Amino acid sequence: MKKLILTILLTRAIVLIHAQSIEQIKTDRQTYIWGEGTGTTVKSADQNALAEIIGQISTQVENTSIGTTTETNNEFKRTWNDVVKTYSSATLSNTERIIIQSEPDAKVFRYVKRNEIAKIFESRKNKIIELAKNGDIALKNLQITDALRYFYWSQTLLRSHPDASNIKMTNDVGKDILLITWIPTQINQIFVNLSVTINKVESKESYTNYILGINYKNLPVRNLDYTYWGGQDWSNIVSAKDGIGVLELPKTQTNGEIRIKCEYVFEGESAIDLELRDVMQKLPEIPYKNCYLKVNESVTNTNINPINAITTALAITKNSNETIKPILETKNQDMIMKKLIGAISNKNYAAAQPLFTSEGFVIFQSLLQYGNAKILKELELKYFQFGEMIICRSIPMSFNFKTNNRTFVEDVVFYFDKHNKIDNITFGLSKKAVEDIAGNTNWSEEVRMQLINFMENYKTAYALKRLDYIEKIFSDDALIITGRVTKTATSPEFKYMNNSIVKFNQQSKSQYLKNLKYSFGSNEYINLRFTDNTVKQSGKSKSVYGIQIKQDYFSSNYGDSGYLFLLIDFTDSIAPQIHVRTWQPNKNADGSIYGLSDF
Repeated sequence: MKKLILTILLTRAIVLIHAQSIEQIKTDRQTYIWGEGTGTTVKSADQNALAEIIGQISTQVENTSIGTTTETNNEFKRTWNDVVKTYSSATLSNTERIIIQSEPDAKVFRYVKRNEIAKIFESRKNKIIELAKNGDIALKNLQITDALRYFYWSQTLLRSHPDASNIKMTNDVGKDILLITWIPTQINQIFVNLSVTINKVESKESYTNYILGINYKNLPVRNLDYTYWGGQDWSNIVSAKDGIGVLELPKTQTNGEIRIKCEYVFEGESAIDLELRDVMQKLPEIPYKNCYLKVNESVTNTNINPINAITTALAITKNSNETIKPILETKNQDMIMKKLIGAISNKNYAAAQPLFTSEGFVIFQSLLQYGNAKILKELELKYFQFGEMIICRSIPMSFNFKTNNRTFVEDVVFYFDKHNKIDNITFGLSKKAVEDIAGNTNWSEEVRMQLINFMENYKTAYALKRLDYIEKIFSDDALIITGRVTKTATSPEFKYMNNSIVKFNQQSKSQYLKNLKYSFGSNEYINLRFTDNTVKQSGKSKSVYGIQIKQDYFSSNYGDSGYLFLLIDFTDSIAPQIHVRTWQPNKNADGSIYGLSDF
């Protein structure tokens, strides 16, 4: 009985303390923003309390311009109120809650200090600046898709910030740039400086195939996503690579003007950032009229891939004795490739089987199943020695998928064994990615070729869903982190875990492969695009390398961009092993990503 009385007295004391606190908070409006909510459940009452807070924040800043000056005042207020709601997830983590009354007649009091609101806006400001900087870097690297995506996303978040007209970014020379005017100028200048020409026309039975050359300031773009007008509607998205694009038009449309529309919104990919996605759903899309480009219909004789990326990159010398040169005596390989190209072009795939080893033909069949494969153009092929194998680079091909109406352009690379049979096929890295690796003449020709070969096999294994290959290249005790990372304690059991990365999304090899198998089965296609490589040799072992790389991941039901790190042991050059794989959606606070020093 005494215990019951004591409990009742304590409960009343707590309620009294809360009541006093609530009254103090309500009267101190200079310090606090607060809201009260009622409902049949604590959850519904809590949501109503938060909604009241959001409404007050909205009123506090509703006179700030967010790019809706053409709307009526009431529409402006509604729009801004919706935009402020995109801060609700951050607000939720910064507000305090007092449950005044429990269910079924629940009553909740929420409050937040006004200076906490400023912190919420500051967090978004930092993201706006980071995206703008990423766009600037991508543009300098001719990664037009990435530049447009980052610039537009930065502008979208900028429109949701109450201090949008004053947010600045410091450029490379230390000058402060006002983003509200600089970003739209950058986007428009990208469109103005893009040029598209027809480099080849192929007449088919029911359509005409056009091979495009796409340049930015007269240089081949690293990438560009676009659609084209097909007479009745805009086409599927085409992902151009290293200046090569493609479009198909029905015979009835071959005499009209050919137009493409550059993709710049990337609304589907915004799902990787819930904050960004919410803002994009609340604000109307910004129309950029310059995104529509007319294709120069004069067919040029310019080679659409005038400089073979790997030939150029591997020819960079440390001294006169270390030039990597292509093989010149390739009559037998040329004859085989001519037969193969004919078989693919005529879709007579059975005729190609004698050109392959048994394993090579299985990979070839997977390649043909990877979308509607088409050869874009027969280029001058280059051959390189790689151990006992000869590598043939490369045939540009397009792959079209019905899901999401997506087309990818890839450089397809072929590997000959010592018996002149094709034993392997890979998708080539981008020109920039190849140059990043092959241009490092501190390493031998063998090491550079090994790194390129590994990354191309890695990229291709995910595209062709080669689970068997992926299982082989990951060590049994591999540290695999597939998402956000945090701090963790060291682990003496596993030498690669003595680092500052946490176990939050850590998976075992078996878990990772199980999830990957499910992903392969649920997606029509997967496509990886690599840029911005940084490769470092371990100071502890000359056979261990760390590869940091920017990865764009596309699939039929998901897409994201992030930073990949692989720690690879090349002690056995035939069977290299991945000991560490980490992925993070954003760079660390200091601008770095995880690498060798963390392991």
